[in-house]
Amino acid sequence: MTSSHSPVSATSPSVTPYDDMTPVTRAAYRARAASAEIAPLPRAAKDDALLAIADALEVRTSEIVEANAEDVARAREAGTSESIIDRLTLTPERVRAIAADVRDVAALPDPVGEVVRGSTLPNGIDLRQIRVPLGVVGIIYEARPNVTVDAAALCLKAGNAVLLRGSSSAYSSNTALVRVLRDAVGGAGLPADAVQLVPGESRESVRELMRARGLVDVLIPRGGASLIRTVVEQSTVPVIETGTGNCHVYVDAQADLDMAVDILINSKAQRPSVCNAAETLLVHQDIADAFLPRALDALAEAGVTVHGDERVQSYAGASKATVVAATAEDWETEYLSYDIAAAVVDSLDAAVGHIRLWTSGHTEAIVTTSQAAARRFTQLVDSTTVAVNASTRFTDGGQFGFGAEIGISTQKLHARGPMGLPELTSTKYIVTGDGHTR
Repeated sequence: MTSSHSPVSATSPSVTPYDDMTPVTRAAYRARAASAEIAPLPRAAKDDALLAIADALEVRTSEIVEANAEDVARAREAGTSESIIDRLTLTPERVRAIAADVRDVAALPDPVGEVVRGSTLPNGIDLRQIRVPLGVVGIIYEARPNVTVDAAALCLKAGNAVLLRGSSSAYSSNTALVRVLRDAVGGAGLPADAVQLVPGESRESVRELMRARGLVDVLIPRGGASLIRTVVEQSTVPVIETGTGNCHVYVDAQADLDMAVDILINSKAQRPSVCNAAETLLVHQDIADAFLPRALDALAEAGVTVHGDERVQSYAGASKATVVAATAEDWETEYLSYDIAAAVVDSLDAAVGHIRLWTSGHTEAIVTTSQAAARRFTQLVDSTTVAVNASTRFTDGGQFGFGAEIGISTQKLHARGPMGLPELTSTKYIVTGDGHTR
């Protein structure tokens, strides 16, 4: 639809040879046109659309939950694990929480137009670098319908159009959610095509999206290692890589034992199905006798199975814990379940060496009372987030004060760590002269 906010004109879909295009390419062209319309809009127009989305989610909760029930029923029939079903499930309470998240995004500062840096050059030219929308953002994700709304809200706030490609397991949920989103966006006077569900449930539709270079500006995959690897390796569209979370907790020789137990249990068991949950425990040998019996008992009470090396296994007899022998595969596994790998290490540097070998680059934590140990750990560990005496669960856009996040990037280009609104923008330079020539 035509925006009531008088945007600059975009390429008209009417001049595009739609008859010769696949449904995915048509959607990308429509998104391209919509992105040109919303890019120059003022904050108020975007915020109005977001608040309309939040209201619509609450008004149409029953419609959304009913559609989600279809997906959950199919997942149970297929024998899907409970951790995945938990990610898939939408309840009225969860829908209300999603709507609240959208309102939180509306309340955040608009990054578009922010001056990143600026100066007057010696020749009198005024130079400014400002934030601008990325354009068309494609999101490929698995079994988490809340991502549909989070991604749409963040992309819209940053002036982008979004193409959403969720997994087939959440197709009914995503279809209902996008229908609600588009109605709300259109009703607020923005182009409804700024939010689209990528047509099709086959892998071919994913491949088409990954090859829509020139129509889609960036792809962001959210999901397991296999999905992310496929998108990174096969996409011709630039990719912001959101990695898996093989997160570590290292308990140093000089650790407060009560603190260490609390951080370990929170990191592992508070919500094990998310990417910032701890998957590996490393314990300095000098504190193993005092710490491991307590840690194993606490993990057992939390229902966690420990995959331990030989030294960890030697402590199992004095605890209530279930300890199985760890294999090389355990050190690289993102369990997303009530399982954790555990090893005793000879030194802080040995812990760092283990982390460097096996980490996915997400989040690592050290528990220590030594400032020198904390400083060395934070200097040597190369992950998006390094926590000192804090749970790995804090690596999150909301916890960092960014609002809802689009994902947690484990790459080193453009965006790293929790990705909020600024990470959904690029920049351009504005050069202002007074008849200057070179």
